[in-house]
Amino acid sequence: MEQTTLFPTSTISQAESYERFVRWDFVLVQLVVIAVVAVYAKIGPKFVRESAAGPIGTGMLLAMLGLGLIWLLQLPFGLAELWWQRRHDVTEASYYEWVVGGWFGLGAEFLFVCLAILIVVGLAQVVGDWWWLPGGVAFVALATLFAFLFPYLIPGQEPLRRPALQASANSYEEQLGLEDIPINVQDVSGETSLPNAEAVGMGPTRRVILWSTVLRRPFTLDEQEVVVAHELGHHARRHIFKGVAWYALFAIPGAFLISRITRRRGGMRNPEAVPLGLLALVVLSTIALPLQNVITRHMEAEADWVALTLTQDPQDAEGLFKRFTFAAHADPSPPTWSYVLMETHPTGLQRIEMVRAWQAREQPSP
Repeated sequence: MEQTTLFPTSTISQAESYERFVRWDFVLVQLVVIAVVAVYAKIGPKFVRESAAGPIGTGMLLAMLGLGLIWLLQLPFGLAELWWQRRHDVTEASYYEWVVGGWFGLGAEFLFVCLAILIVVGLAQVVGDWWWLPGGVAFVALATLFAFLFPYLIPGQEPLRRPALQASANSYEEQLGLEDIPINVQDVSGETSLPNAEAVGMGPTRRVILWSTVLRRPFTLDEQEVVVAHELGHHARRHIFKGVAWYALFAIPGAFLISRITRRRGGMRNPEAVPLGLLALVVLSTIALPLQNVITRHMEAEADWVALTLTQDPQDAEGLFKRFTFAAHADPSPPTWSYVLMETHPTGLQRIEMVRAWQAREQPSP
């Protein structure tokens, strides 16, 4: 299917121009971060001699210093992307709000890093280079806890107050065999114009979060029903749980590789190895991006299929995917390298092709 048959040429041109900047901003960030963290891995051990905080405390300080360095490196690229988004009316956030939000995010990351170093260096003091096995299990447990608690960390939520949309959600839950899952609305006015929604939580904390932008014009009730059905499809297919399971398949082997890489510095029991471990983590995370994106794209496609089956409304599903593509200035058919490294969802063109494939299969012409 040719994208020019679905999207105006001017729209495609604008999307390609918009995303070209975003792509190269992303590439530059990755290259700069890896290069500078590699330098930090070499010079970081020099700070150990100036610390009297003990192995665990020194490891925490080195990790936080490295994390702060990464944040500072990403700051100008993030501001450049924010400027680009503001120029194209994708976001309404101010530079001040973005920086302050980044500071709060950095604080949360510092807390996580402290806990991670406490686990890794602490275990390494007891079991040596075998820390990766109990450490990997501990990280998976933390990821599970975070997935469970995440719905409570999302600000600005209110219950859905759209009776017709709520009635459709109740019907979809019944068809999927789901217990009642709250549908909440997150007010993102003043932050972004982008439409979005997400399925979050596990077990009793499961939620569907609709951004307030989805409930505004030009989105119709039928299109909003497709969004809700999609997110309930994530819960029905247990994608949050599967996401944690996939994380385990990355985290435990990743911890093993880090334990082997840092042996040249005495292993993670030695705080001098922390900067090298940080470099290994950054490089392994970058290498894992393509496979992680394959996994998330598969889950999103599966949720799209569930939504089509529930709503039986391919016309509005196609209209929804077109609106999402327009609103985000998304390239309907991006370059392969960008698709592999950056796309967590099927492209707009792929989603519309799925709609038409579903329609041909489930609603064939007489």
